[in-house]
Amino acid sequence: MTPSNRRAATLLSCCLMLVASQADGKTLRWATRGDVQTMDPYSQNEGLTNNVANLIHDVLVEYDRDSVIGPRLATSWTIVDDTTWRFTLRKGVKFHDGSAFTADDVVFSIERAQTPPSQIAQYAKALGKAVKVDDYTVELRQDRPDPLLLAHLNTVYIMSRSWAIAHHAEKPLDFKAKEETYAARNTNGTGPYMLKTREPGVRTVLVRNANWWGPKDGNVDEVVYTQIGADPTRMAALLSGEVDLVTDPAPQDLARFQGNAAFKVYSGIENRVVFFGFDQYRDALEGSNVVGKNPFKDRRVREAFYKAIDVDVLETKIMRGQSIATGCMTTAPVGCLDPSLEKHPPADVPAAKKLLADAGYPNGFELTLDCPNDRYINDRDLCIATVGMLARIGVTLKVNAIPKALYFPKIEKNETSFYLLGWGGSITDAQIVMDPILHTKDTATQKGAYNYGRFSDPALDRLIDAAAVEMNAAKRKQLIIDALALENREYRYIVLHRQRLSWIAKSGVVPVILPSNVLRVEWITMQ
Repeated sequence: MTPSNRRAATLLSCCLMLVASQADGKTLRWATRGDVQTMDPYSQNEGLTNNVANLIHDVLVEYDRDSVIGPRLATSWTIVDDTTWRFTLRKGVKFHDGSAFTADDVVFSIERAQTPPSQIAQYAKALGKAVKVDDYTVELRQDRPDPLLLAHLNTVYIMSRSWAIAHHAEKPLDFKAKEETYAARNTNGTGPYMLKTREPGVRTVLVRNANWWGPKDGNVDEVVYTQIGADPTRMAALLSGEVDLVTDPAPQDLARFQGNAAFKVYSGIENRVVFFGFDQYRDALEGSNVVGKNPFKDRRVREAFYKAIDVDVLETKIMRGQSIATGCMTTAPVGCLDPSLEKHPPADVPAAKKLLADAGYPNGFELTLDCPNDRYINDRDLCIATVGMLARIGVTLKVNAIPKALYFPKIEKNETSFYLLGWGGSITDAQIVMDPILHTKDTATQKGAYNYGRFSDPALDRLIDAAAVEMNAAKRKQLIIDALALENREYRYIVLHRQRLSWIAKSGVVPVILPSNVLRVEWITMQ
């Protein structure tokens, strides 16, 4: 055989191998209503954005299939004392660009996550100072104990220090200011999947990291994520075979898929609480006809709104059973600690009218309600249903339902008077809600970062801060109960419900549904 023939044969063999590889590989086509906000893993603390970051980046510790926290990039850890934890790191791990993972990357990632405008700063700051002991050992040294240190550590995705420096991405980008950095559309993690292409608002494509250190339980080689905003269009794409998995089906569509052998519906309870919040800071509300006054500074007005909203109707008519009403501001019942706080009192329109009249608003007032229309289950419909409920007490509500890409920057700039928000994830401890949502805004600790109503309750702060460092379980339990009960008495929020999870997959696509609503693609098997 001549050299040219040998080259041709080699080229043909390579091409045939490539075709065979592509034919054998499994591509998961996944769709939801919204889109990944940014590829910077600390810039937006939002469910889908975090989910994709979790596929690209590893964390030091992770929750397993039973929601028990264990090792990931850290193989073990030792509690040196109440304020010092030492972590042994996994050796031989490579970033997607082939560079080695070391303690330098851990220290850099924690420091970057602690730096504003990071949206996980309140968790990262609780970790204290990250100190490199050697290339594969890191200590976290704190000013005060953190009973949730491992849970907080789970929120910090590990980035490559050298990559971030080379691309001038040492600090998280400011999403609300529409900042663009290299990290907005590019990544370099150590996780099971690598970013291939990113088309904001259209699709994001990931490919399997063949060099990933972790177990290869699934067989998905490529993930094609597509944003399909309209519920009918998204479900039609699933029925036609254009997509394989939808993780946010409309509740009204579940019945027709449950009886179809070509699909399987996966269901469970999500660790997510959904609620309305009020601007309790401004002297006058934006978008209201009340001049020179903020009605929400009056507890009676907040209570009137609470009593006017019928959560049972929302659960049965709007959510269609895809929620469980609650009065407790925790992501899961286990975090509430006092079952009496779980009960959401029934609507009481006469009492609501009297409260509003006593507060000086016998005829109600006008107001705008800001909502996402592609983030939570039936979010837009929840807000529209609230219009009629509040009309019964004289409140004229205008709903501003917009995509989350516009919604979150709006409320992060505090450009809202009344808004819908949800909070969830793997962590069920009440602290995960109390610190960011119930606490006064504190730039030093980043507590209260999601307190978009900007209220301040010193008594509530004292309870939250005490629970954050109390290592005695019984004492800490009582502090949490007292804090949640105080929030309820002051009606700082209108807690509505916790969502139920439903995913619909094409037959032969087998995901593992988790209460965190995180899609672990590395665990998925496809026939």
